[in-house]
Amino acid sequence: MGMLKFEVPHNLPKDEVKKRVEQLLQYWGSKYGVKSDWQGDEGAKLAGKVMGINLDASFVITDKAVSGEGTDPGMLLRGQAKTYLQKKFSAVLDPSKSLDQVKGTLD
Repeated sequence: MGMLKFEVPHNLPKDEVKKRVEQLLQYWGSKYGVKSDWQGDEGAKLAGKVMGINLDASFVITDKAVSGEGTDPGMLLRGQAKTYLQKKFSAVLDPSKSLDQVKGTLD
């Protein structure tokens, strides 16, 4: 199976991006049981099952974007998976929201 690539731009400081992404990873951990493992301060690996689909992914935080790749769920679900990732990362990286507001928007 191939890999699905994604990139979500941001204009926040990297330490703020990491805090926000940590909230997203905690959400995925509690909702789906996805395990995350930070690789230094700038990226993480994810593993688990989301809605019955195996997930094996990694991402990195750069000065301008969060980019990564994950297991491609196949042609039928590829668009939905990419849209979901873009939506969740964009929501947590929204500069008009505080970290506390981000926590409340994950469901």
